[in-house]
Amino acid sequence: MLSAPRMERLRGYLLEEQAQLRQQLANLTVVSHDANPGLGNHMADDATAAFDQATSVSLRRGQWLALDDVEQALRRIPTGTYGLCQRCGEEIDFARLKAIPYATLCMSCQKLIEL
Repeated sequence: MLSAPRMERLRGYLLEEQAQLRQQLANLTVVSHDANPGLGNHMADDATAAFDQATSVSLRRGQWLALDDVEQALRRIPTGTYGLCQRCGEEIDFARLKAIPYATLCMSCQKLIEL
């Protein structure tokens, strides 16, 4: 079981990550170009606009998913399930949680999933 000081330290990391992700989401705007792409533009301009928009949407989605992971980890702290592998139930190593505070799997289970 994680000691109280370690748990508080990890909670601090999660809160910092949450604040950073929220700030990044606030600063990240979806690129919008002309409402009628393809009308009067060069094909290369249309391709650039489509690429920029797809990149922006992808970045935004990634930020939302990461924020959801962080917030789920914060919700697990009061229930006593934070730091436990969701696959095998074993404790996740502190070093792993320090590196990835929202990790849900221990290293053994993560390796199995990645195979």
